[in-house]
Amino acid sequence: MTPIARCARPLAWFGLAFLLSACVTINIYFPAAAAEDAARIIVRDVLGETEQPPARDPAEEPGASDQGALREMGSRMMVAVLNGVISPAQAQQPDINIRSSAIDSLRASMRQRASALRPHYQSGAVGFTSDGLVAVRDLNEVPLRDRSAVQRLVSEENADRNALYREIARANDRPEWESDIRRTFARVWVEEAPSGYWYQDERGRWQQK
Repeated sequence: MTPIARCARPLAWFGLAFLLSACVTINIYFPAAAAEDAARIIVRDVLGETEQPPARDPAEEPGASDQGALREMGSRMMVAVLNGVISPAQAQQPDINIRSSAIDSLRASMRQRASALRPHYQSGAVGFTSDGLVAVRDLNEVPLRDRSAVQRLVSEENADRNALYREIARANDRPEWESDIRRTFARVWVEEAPSGYWYQDERGRWQQK
């Protein structure tokens, strides 16, 4: 390849980047995979499982061939142009933040309550709802003297869960993600629950895992 051709290719990349920057549309996508990983960490923590964040393989860089170097140069030029249009705050982030004082406090509260709720999950008196909360499924499974305490536990757990979903969205500066976070947690609670626990399907029907 002639020297002129070698120089022309990066310039073509630059021209394409310039055209794209003139009509770029900013789309902030919910990071579903990262949110599921985060939800699994929290759910396992609350239910008493060991936190095991999924391992991610590091991306491998291409070889330093002449052609690869030219592509890399063109890509960097495109990124430089687009970065002038899309700020880092607007760019989609591959991870989701689950650390803040509010989130840590809610996790501790839920973890402490889990031991009191566990026998009622096991008996079927309380189950997981389709909207990421818990509900009394069969109060007959609870002795009369304990029923008010169970209802209080359910109310307190739901208050913490609602606050948790809201705080995770807030910690990521994306309040519009709250409903997606809730749906993600609703699924993960059921997936991580031990066999025998009860949950609601998408139609609100109770099923035993």
